Amino acid sequence: MIRKFGFGLAAALLLGSASVMAQDAVPGDPEVTIRQEGDRTVEEYRVNGFLYAIKVIPTSGAPYYLVAVDEDGNYVRSDQPDGLRIPSWKIFEW
Repeated sequence: MIRKFGFGLAAALLLGSASVMAQDAVPGDPEVTIRQEGDRTVEEYRVNGFLYAIKVIPTSGAPYYLVAVDEDGNYVRSDQPDGLRIPSWKIFEW
């Protein structure tokens, strides 16, 4: 009886902790706000209310991103988001 109780308790703790970890790991889809400002389109990306990136699409020229550096509202301009960086290391050389 005690052995079954111990096994059931261990299983419940493992399943409970797995569900908590799964909830913490997935922040959710970003909220995107799109607005027109003069001759450009601005897309704001937020997760849990935090503005982490701004995409500016001018009518002429290439789009660029303003990516949050910290939570104080400081942004750095980037021509491409972090997820699209091109690798710059050598794998093989003759």
